[in-house]
Amino acid sequence: MTTRSAPASLAEAAPFDSRELRDTLGRFATGVTVVTALAPNGMAIGLTVSSFNSVSLEPPLILWSLSADSPNREAFEAAHYYAVNVLAADQADVSNQFAARLADKFEGVDWRPGVGGAPLLSGCCAWFEVKNTQRVAGGDHLIFIGEVVGIDRDPSRAPLLFHDGRYRLLGDAPL
Repeated sequence: MTTRSAPASLAEAAPFDSRELRDTLGRFATGVTVVTALAPNGMAIGLTVSSFNSVSLEPPLILWSLSADSPNREAFEAAHYYAVNVLAADQADVSNQFAARLADKFEGVDWRPGVGGAPLLSGCCAWFEVKNTQRVAGGDHLIFIGEVVGIDRDPSRAPLLFHDGRYRLLGDAPL
């Protein structure tokens, strides 16, 4: 086990590399989402995202982040609306498909258009339809902050989780 105590000052902080930071961030369990939108040319686009979070209930705001060098960056910036599809426990294959560099990530994926045409993927445990309102530079990522304009959920479907570099399932036993 690697343990680091809090430094007395920033000058005493122990150095770490980006791999160590990534591995440490991986200790935080997250849900798995696919963010989707329509590109300016009308083509459906999407990618797997675990950096999704609520920001505010009033007004209803969420955020997610995208690598600044993503080939989808300009299309997501231009989209008026996007959807956050929260994947269900049996959708690891969907996560992998949208994480891959494929010409058509939607091949074989059932979906319907939501607000502004943003694709809502079938079989998810929750959906957020979002107006694309703000973007903030955040290091090597672009942070999207959006206003939630529609929601839906399927309480019968458990979420897909990601922890320590692997997909996980939610246990039913409460603490």
